[in-house]
Amino acid sequence: MIVPKQSVRNMRPYSPPTQGRGGKIRLDFNENTVGCSPRVLAAVTQALTEENVAMYPEYSEARTEIAKFLGVADDQLTFTNGTDEAIQLLINTFFEPGDELVTLSPSYAMYRFYAEVAGVRVTEVAYQIEDDLVFPLQSLTKMITSTTRGVFIANPNNPTGRAISVDDVVTILEHSPRTIFLLDEAYVEFSQISVLPLLDRYPNLFISRTFSKAFGMAGLRCGCLVSSAENIAWARRAQSPYSVNALAVAAACAAVGDIEFVANYVHEVVNARQMVQDALTRYGLRWFLSDGNFLLFDAGSRKQQILDQMKSAGILIRDRSHEIDGCVRVTIGTIDQMKLFITEMEKAI
Repeated sequence: MIVPKQSVRNMRPYSPPTQGRGGKIRLDFNENTVGCSPRVLAAVTQALTEENVAMYPEYSEARTEIAKFLGVADDQLTFTNGTDEAIQLLINTFFEPGDELVTLSPSYAMYRFYAEVAGVRVTEVAYQIEDDLVFPLQSLTKMITSTTRGVFIANPNNPTGRAISVDDVVTILEHSPRTIFLLDEAYVEFSQISVLPLLDRYPNLFISRTFSKAFGMAGLRCGCLVSSAENIAWARRAQSPYSVNALAVAAACAAVGDIEFVANYVHEVVNARQMVQDALTRYGLRWFLSDGNFLLFDAGSRKQQILDQMKSAGILIRDRSHEIDGCVRVTIGTIDQMKLFITEMEKAI
């Protein structure tokens, strides 16, 4: 029997329930619920040629286009296979086994996942439900010491929903100038809170972006990691040279060329989120403020009947009670989709 390394034997397995989701109302993984821009599909179709499929992808022109969209230089950005590779790349490049990573709980599971694979120690700072899951700034800064190698934060945080302010990010950066700081801006299109303007001031700051959420390209797996040119040069040295496929890169360029499509979708999601909040209030269910395209609510003793009712109606939502007792997360889609969700909530309750 071949035995894996100790860090893999010790880590927790991660098994996302991603089978059999096609044809259902997908309110479980915070994806765009209507799909990508028609321009993205056209770009993928155009790029799907015999030559492109047979040839390794080329990134320079696309990198220039995405860097311009983000307002950074070409050498400050590297494409990644979704946000997941950005996290893995940071750990592979800058962390040694035994280093400490500080993150939040609950938060995106891949921070712990890739840290544990690499033998990195994870220290978690818990959100407190009695504090309405407000960002625990003081507890976090107290946990960061001179030996802390990195801090990874999602903004807005998933699954709690609340975004942290730029001022709070500055507080952490000023407190920990030698600590690698990743701000995961996967849901920035919904929160409109970005720290990209801080890159020139803080050389320890990294920012990840993804096209999987608001842009509706989760199946193509395209994102990027942004930092100083020096940091990105090190990251590229540790990165597989062709980790993002040619179709994904072509799609990303088309996506940033149709911002109106994304803006319209975000506008509808924000309105639909308010509608769901109002409905949960009518049902006497506690919900938590969200700046993303999802909402966490406390279903309490009615959690299972709600989950069962949604399943029978072909609506997928996410049970998060293993992290916060009794809580369920629903992705916010279009107005019509959320009307269906509310109708099934009425039946369940």
